[in-house]
Amino acid sequence: MAKTGVLSSDPTARARAAELKKELQRLVKTIVDDEDYSLHTIDQANDALSALRAVKFNKRSTATTTSMTSSLKLYEPLSCPEEFICPLSEKLMGDPVILASGQTYDRPFIQKWLKAGNRTCPRTQQVLSHTVLTPNRLINEMISQWCESRGIELQTPVQRGLEEGVTEAERHRFFSLLDKLSAAALPQQKEAARELRSLTKNMPSFRVLFGESMDAIPQLLAPLSRSGVFHTDLQEDVITTLLNLSIHESNKKLVAETRMVIPLLMEALRNGSIETRSNAAAALFTLSALESNKQLIGKSGALKPLLELLDEGHPLAMKDAASAIFSLCIPHENKARAVRDGVVRVILKKMMDGVLVNELLAILAMLSTHQRVVDEIGEFGGVPCLLRIARESTCERNKENCIAILHAVCLNDGTKWKAIREEESSHGTISKLAQDGTCRAKRKANGILDRLRRLLISPIPHDRSESMHHNL
Repeated sequence: MAKTGVLSSDPTARARAAELKKELQRLVKTIVDDEDYSLHTIDQANDALSALRAVKFNKRSTATTTSMTSSLKLYEPLSCPEEFICPLSEKLMGDPVILASGQTYDRPFIQKWLKAGNRTCPRTQQVLSHTVLTPNRLINEMISQWCESRGIELQTPVQRGLEEGVTEAERHRFFSLLDKLSAAALPQQKEAARELRSLTKNMPSFRVLFGESMDAIPQLLAPLSRSGVFHTDLQEDVITTLLNLSIHESNKKLVAETRMVIPLLMEALRNGSIETRSNAAAALFTLSALESNKQLIGKSGALKPLLELLDEGHPLAMKDAASAIFSLCIPHENKARAVRDGVVRVILKKMMDGVLVNELLAILAMLSTHQRVVDEIGEFGGVPCLLRIARESTCERNKENCIAILHAVCLNDGTKWKAIREEESSHGTISKLAQDGTCRAKRKANGILDRLRRLLISPIPHDRSESMHHNL
């Protein structure tokens, strides 16, 4: 019995069918083996199956199929109605959606526009009241009919390889969960928050959806922003979802600038479970990758609870807190805020205990351009600690940071030269770094040695002075 279709005679179709079968096999295996499989996986399997069916039962001739494949690659704009062409890609639309301005675009291209931080319509320049994308079913149907009449097969999401494509099923699920968070009873809120946490962790498409709707993040936060309502597990799920959202580059500005986000992250830093506090610190670190967010978070007062978390010393949370502090303290204004909030005392205390030495030295080195930091390092006994680390550490970066901080301290505080001279006399620490350290360490160490020589604080023993003068 003869087979239906062109697979037996068309190498291109056979290769495409083999590719689709392999993808379908992978997706079905995920659904069968993974108890926590997602709707997105089911939709992908459906798309692959539909594409395989189209290849299998395609009754066009081999020549027509080859022509269709070429058409898919080219999509000449002038060969089809103007309303079928996306204004951004200038190609035939595969997933037409309506923007708030009423204009229609192909979904992946308008999503890229919005993810870049634009909040206007590309065609009309109208400021958008929201960024929800509504499927244009009429245009979609017209394009399908037009393509069918000309032997052109539109690509499915699987074929197009849209990494962050969002299906209608996902969109419906997303808004249903948000409705539960903002209106339902507590058990439903907890269930919805837990599910959104999982979805935003495992599926980039759900992070994209939060960026499309201006109301989505306020709805997510609704259970935490109601006065008198506090549930540790609900808070943990919502804060972790914020962390997941902030990973997506295009969400950083939107998340940080949503009115309740920073205050609720600060509240979580102080009063959440230790996992919540750690995730809140991680969210602030991730959001602070954007320069404008550094200023916004700094002005909000978030450095103080981050320092309190670091000072408390829980192993699970300290590193996230330190990372956030480092990133936030890059702008000079935030350095001053951190100093007012006690950053030097907290860092030196931890370093003296041998905790997070690498990370905290990096923060202290960055802060040492601030005069009050230099003063407080001397006041809180930081010089002996830094000399010991410079002498004992096997990490070149730590040695470099120590000598850079000591250079700043000694040039601004004449009372510390005695400790430097004694260290050099006893161990030759500065001379060793001047000879064997990194380029920056050599420069700073030689600066200290030169200053020691010129100040003539006191005679240096013969064996050490010879070494010192050799490096000078």
